[in-house]
Amino acid sequence: MAALYSTTCRSHSYSLLPSSSSSSSFHGQNHQRLNFSSYIAKRVLPAKVSFHSRRNYHLNVVLMQDGAVATPATLVENETPFKKLKGGLLSSVPSTQEFKEAASFDVNKDQSTVSITVVGASGDLAKKKIFPALFALYYEGCLPKHFTIFGYARSKMTDAELRNMVSKTLTCRIDKRENCGEKMDQFLKRCFYHSGQYDSLENFAELDKKLKEHEGGRVSNRLFYLSIPPNIFIDAVKCTSSSASSSIGWTRVIVEKPFGRDSDSSAALTKALKQYLEEDQIFRIDHYLGKELVENLSVLRFSNLIFEPLWSRRYIRNVQLIFSEDFGTEGRGGYFDNYGIIRDIMQNHLLQILALFAMETPVSLDAEDIRNEKVKVLRSMRPLQLEDVVVGQYNSHTKGGVTYPAYIDDSTVPKGSLTPTFAAAALFIDNARWDGVPFLMKAGKALHKKRAEIRVQFRHVPGSLYNQDFGNDLDLATNELVIRVQPDEAIDLKINNKVPGLGMRLDRSNLNLLYAARYSKEIPDAYERLLLDAIEGERRLFIRSDELDAAWALFTPVLKELEEKNVIPEYYPYGSRGPVGAHYLAARYNVRWGDLSIEQ
Repeated sequence: MAALYSTTCRSHSYSLLPSSSSSSSFHGQNHQRLNFSSYIAKRVLPAKVSFHSRRNYHLNVVLMQDGAVATPATLVENETPFKKLKGGLLSSVPSTQEFKEAASFDVNKDQSTVSITVVGASGDLAKKKIFPALFALYYEGCLPKHFTIFGYARSKMTDAELRNMVSKTLTCRIDKRENCGEKMDQFLKRCFYHSGQYDSLENFAELDKKLKEHEGGRVSNRLFYLSIPPNIFIDAVKCTSSSASSSIGWTRVIVEKPFGRDSDSSAALTKALKQYLEEDQIFRIDHYLGKELVENLSVLRFSNLIFEPLWSRRYIRNVQLIFSEDFGTEGRGGYFDNYGIIRDIMQNHLLQILALFAMETPVSLDAEDIRNEKVKVLRSMRPLQLEDVVVGQYNSHTKGGVTYPAYIDDSTVPKGSLTPTFAAAALFIDNARWDGVPFLMKAGKALHKKRAEIRVQFRHVPGSLYNQDFGNDLDLATNELVIRVQPDEAIDLKINNKVPGLGMRLDRSNLNLLYAARYSKEIPDAYERLLLDAIEGERRLFIRSDELDAAWALFTPVLKELEEKNVIPEYYPYGSRGPVGAHYLAARYNVRWGDLSIEQ
């Protein structure tokens, strides 16, 4: 069956405003809407208006097909009130000639450019994820015509050495199409390097000078990706804002997790970031929100009539969010030991997925409408209690003649560490839709399988005519929806079915949508989607500060209690299914972990 539609990349354009411009219809004619707040701020607004206020003025100009300019009825400003005149005009509306000048200033996309700076370019994340994602976007034609990529780090390196380092991680993963080598060469020619300290205004000013050379007088839009440890975020942001931000286009900063260790440290980080940036310039990235099946959650629920009526306590018995890795810390124990599995996975990845899953229907697909509904879910959640949490830590285990090390055998982990490598928790949303439904989370390292999935177990059929065919274990007859995020992305719906034959024998069958079988196109990496969103100013999959506050408010009390009481984790063998305590936790709420069934 053919797909409903197919596109190589999203249609997009680049403007001076945070949101990209678009084409639409005006009185039956095609026109292009132009946004040029920075130009108007310099040419039109009164001198007494500060730059902080000016940058929030959004002036829209409509350019007709014949080149004429349609003057807008209003000049919209977000902060400082202006006196309105008759017809909705403001006293500061410029002349028609100034509109024409401004329109010609931004009408040509050749006059704008995007500069992407990877701060911490010599690190593993940059090499393994960020640069390959940028190349994939370039290969697919998703980057603008004029763009430049700069690596910035303390390591001494030339442009050629950066290109050599980056080239080792680039692949034409997309169908192995033609011109792969040629595309790589073209991409690498756009990559440059500047060495400097993360807290040096002078070094960032030198970077700014280099960026301007490559921008060639065009309207400069700048994206900074902070692929650095959180303890130097603020220094880098200060230098970026003071010495290397764009003077005429937009400036955005992507911040990697962890966003603090608890409510206090997260609030302090947010406060420090907002000394130098506005909230709409900060893109807090959680790469799990860029996973294909996570983004498909709202499509599955809100565009299919069969699911939305079932999406409540009336029909859903429990929801399970499961994350497991089949490897340990492997030399990253120093970082991991400072955070643990709850902070590393549950408080962000799994909780964000839960909020998307459980939210009410948003007013629109606008980023703020979606994030508003997510915040409502987080604020409705019952405070997490210690008795609803199980923690574990993997031990050494020998299997097939191979000995796998314990967590504390990692040379980077402090001896005697009690940091959990496994955690399970039962959470509840105290609202009308989800009251009483347990949301069970489970995350761990060194388990028997690598997986990330959402399992929705529906209630038993009341007065079922076929209970006798399932015996005493009615869970065998429970319908279950499984959304497998990774690996082997898929959506499974488990149903009861009659086995063909003369007798009445029932079987549990799967209605399966396996993405690899259904869609020939390879699924993009999450970083590709999120980088493109950041370039386009799409904030839907990034975390807002109040979301972050609500998430930390839920987990901080139990994290402090675990540390203050020195709770000893339950030990489990490397490569096992995790600690037994997780099963007792689930059983307390009459739940059986779906990933441990015989079928799995």
